[in-house]
Amino acid sequence: MKEIHQEFLTGERALFQATDMKIYDTIFDDGESPLKHSRNIELYGSMFRWKYPLWYSENITMKNCSVFEMGRAGIWYTNNITVTDTIIEAPKNFRRCNGITLEEVNFSNASETLWNCNNIKFRNVTAKGDYFAMNCHDVEIDGLKLVGNYCFDGGKNIIVRNSSLLSKDAFWNCENVTVYDSFISGEYLAWNSKNITFVNCTIESLQGLCYIENLVMKNCKLINTTLAFEYSTVNAEIISHIDSVKNLHSGVIKAKSIGEIIMEDDKIDSSETKIICEEQL
Repeated sequence: MKEIHQEFLTGERALFQATDMKIYDTIFDDGESPLKHSRNIELYGSMFRWKYPLWYSENITMKNCSVFEMGRAGIWYTNNITVTDTIIEAPKNFRRCNGITLEEVNFSNASETLWNCNNIKFRNVTAKGDYFAMNCHDVEIDGLKLVGNYCFDGGKNIIVRNSSLLSKDAFWNCENVTVYDSFISGEYLAWNSKNITFVNCTIESLQGLCYIENLVMKNCKLINTTLAFEYSTVNAEIISHIDSVKNLHSGVIKAKSIGEIIMEDDKIDSSETKIICEEQL
């Protein structure tokens, strides 16, 4: 493979259609689309300071790299890319990509990042920004720390482990999501979704977990959570107190205790629901 070391490259399409290349400690500055339509590229310790660095690319490796704020909309329509030990400051990264591996990556401005992507693996990723990972399918996550609202809207086939999400409206319009050993805080969690499972999770939510078809919860805590489960089909094992529950569609809830149960017979059939509390208040 051809190698490049410590270059300073400017101008539009500086390495357009580059193929079979290792790039070390190189800066891409002041020029759009430097690696557009590239193939089989390895990048080490390199920096992108301008827009659209990797579009329509294939088989890309990035390690110890930096994508600065003006590297926005940086990686679109690219397949089979692995990014490790990298800081991505630019928003709107990763659109319509397939085959993404992210390990030890920090998205300091993750606004509108990872949209319409498939086959994604996260490990120890941190991100801050709204609308993260919208319409993504087939996602495996271990160790995501996210601050930002509306994450994973429209996602399918998602597995999350050992993560912390501070996110209003997380997992809306989703299908087939399982979350293990994680913490989620945010209003209106997982509305309008189907086949959602939480295992060993701690959740804090105002009016969360509503309008869900087939919600399963195992060994979970609901802290400071009010008006939960409205119009949802539920099988929930809650090992904490729940502040209030409202108008379940159907199913079973087992909880340590519940502060208020609101079941309005003109809106739901309460005979379809069973609620079991260990302690009576």
